[in-house]
Amino acid sequence: MPEATVLYEERGAVALVTLNRPDALNSFTRQMHRDLWTALDRAEANPVVRALVITGAGRGFCAGADLAEFDFAPGPDLVQRADPGPVIEQAFNPTARRLQGLRMPTIAAINGVAAGAGASLAMCCDIAIAATGASFIQAFSKIGLVPDAGGSWLLVERLGLARAMALAMTGDKLPAAQAKEWGMIWDVSEDCVGASLALATKLAAMPTRALVATRALLRDASTRTLSQQLDVERDTQSALGKTHDYIEGVMAFREKRPAQFKGE
Repeated sequence: MPEATVLYEERGAVALVTLNRPDALNSFTRQMHRDLWTALDRAEANPVVRALVITGAGRGFCAGADLAEFDFAPGPDLVQRADPGPVIEQAFNPTARRLQGLRMPTIAAINGVAAGAGASLAMCCDIAIAATGASFIQAFSKIGLVPDAGGSWLLVERLGLARAMALAMTGDKLPAAQAKEWGMIWDVSEDCVGASLALATKLAAMPTRALVATRALLRDASTRTLSQQLDVERDTQSALGKTHDYIEGVMAFREKRPAQFKGE
């Protein structure tokens, strides 16, 4: 029986998801996408789980798409068979949307190289912590393609147009320390998985709905005017004001005691 392409375990209120094709730098096959979706389903189905960490097995985080899955055999229909559009529509785009729509905060523990859609996957998570030796590569231009899986949007959002443009066009490697300095990731750590699990444990004890609502507000802010954002903030605050965690948070503050959030 082949080894699972994605590993899943729960550590208290934190789910740890590990991309598990180390011999291929955890590059994505269609099966790996399906296995990742199953892992995300498991996390969401368990109300105890309130934060999620994604990392990679071996020396790489994720090298993007596994090009071995594309059919480049000579023949009259080569162009149609090698078209990357279908796998983007059927696999990478759903994965990006799933990560950004999870009911819990997500952290990418980038243990090694994150190339192509692997870098996009890391940026799709709410927070990213990279190992000191990790790096990010926009490998698309080297094979005649453009950033995908949200990369063209996320790069500009994180880095600004000038840096995003140069990285995407040159395909040059961006070391972890510089990625932090430029704002692509949150932090660098010798033990990125340990640091990510510690942060996830902290987030899992916080008011989960508020964290997810914060994600939505910040990620969509650039699509609205300030006046529109003020209205969305008002409506979001009103909705959160009806939750257990809001009442508990205010009561705990007034009573000078630690709050006991339930994520509801």
